[in-house]
Amino acid sequence: MSQEQSAAAVAEPVERERPTQKPRRKPPKRQPRYHVILWNDDDHTFEYVIDMMAELFAHPETEGKRIANTVHKSGKAICCTTTLERAELKRDQIHAYGADKRSQRSKGSMSATIEPEPG
Repeated sequence: MSQEQSAAAVAEPVERERPTQKPRRKPPKRQPRYHVILWNDDDHTFEYVIDMMAELFAHPETEGKRIANTVHKSGKAICCTTTLERAELKRDQIHAYGADKRSQRSKGSMSATIEPEPG
């Protein structure tokens, strides 16, 4: 075999196109979350809390009862965890909810605050 023939027998490496990689996007940062906290008092009934949770947060009755029991036993309860803007709205809605017509001692709404979710 001549040099020309042996050179022709060697296959040249095939260059394959590599698919272009899309630049990786960082996932969007999640907005910080805030708890809406309802504070206990002796001026509002369990029914008031259950009704308020249903009307303002669309919580079913069982969740409203759980929140009413928690606020009664622990002094406070988390109503929801959400963005700062929505947490401020929900806190303000609790403050504007009004007095408990079932209780003679109730002169106004319950108290609520917001605080950052840990972590």
